Amino acid sequence: MKHLFIINPAAGSRDHTAEYTAQIHRICQGLDYRIEVSQAPGQCRRIAREAAETGEEVRIYACGGDGTLNEVAAGAAGFDNAAVTVYCGGSGNDFVKIFNEPKAFFDLERLMDAEEARFDMIRCNDDLSLNICSVGLDARIGTDVAHYKRLPFLHGFSAYAASTVINVVRGIGEHYAVDINGQTVDGEMTFVCVCNGRFYGGGFNPVPDADPADGKLNVLLVKKVSRLQVPFVVGKYKSGRYRELGSIIQSFETDRLTIHCDRETPINLDGEERRAQTVELSLEPRKLRFFYPKGLCWKAASAGRL
Repeated sequence: MKHLFIINPAAGSRDHTAEYTAQIHRICQGLDYRIEVSQAPGQCRRIAREAAETGEEVRIYACGGDGTLNEVAAGAAGFDNAAVTVYCGGSGNDFVKIFNEPKAFFDLERLMDAEEARFDMIRCNDDLSLNICSVGLDARIGTDVAHYKRLPFLHGFSAYAASTVINVVRGIGEHYAVDINGQTVDGEMTFVCVCNGRFYGGGFNPVPDADPADGKLNVLLVKKVSRLQVPFVVGKYKSGRYRELGSIIQSFETDRLTIHCDRETPINLDGEERRAQTVELSLEPRKLRFFYPKGLCWKAASAGRL
């Protein structure tokens, strides 16, 4: 078994490369391991893909946050010889909140004694996403968080809150036509959110029963609301109470959908920005081997998230 650690120095509010490296050297003595440090966007994906393509059994540790994990997962998806996890150091670390003990992903010794699950991934045009994809106000908020998280006192949810306020002021609604489950939903919308995982944005939990291994995508279409309605809607949406907003939020389970936008629009893929006018989302046929500290639970009920 080989162990590959891919460090993203841009993750989080500061560069954690030195701390990561010291811990890896201390804990991995006697193991077959190596450390790679990403130098540019997309390099984590490339390093993970090259390691998986060797055909050797390898565990790949994404050292960073959700964006780092998503890059590594996209590189290793579909390779039966490669398993992926995250050694947390980002600002949100949202994907691992599906587990009953997310802090275990900050403990490398616990990650060395692991068990596995096979998780779904979302295909979004030419990209893959492990956790959540969104279009609209939500995407602008999510991708702009990176601009705020390096400011003093703005980390995790506080950075997300700052991005929310600024983007709400900029404008709320856009016109979309969404093809889903044989119908077209056409109208002004605040945003569209497609969930494989359950948490994002520093603690938002819009679909508490989403299951990343059930072969389904959970989709929420949020109609255009006024600025005065935003705090009320966001409060319920954040805590997974979308069913209480049936006149505003439509929910679907599906394996594919297409969003037609009037113009090129930002797309949020686990905090990373893409842009397109037509957004095709589907369940990716390839699964991801994901490993996690032994004894943890990630099913919604057993993890205590309902």
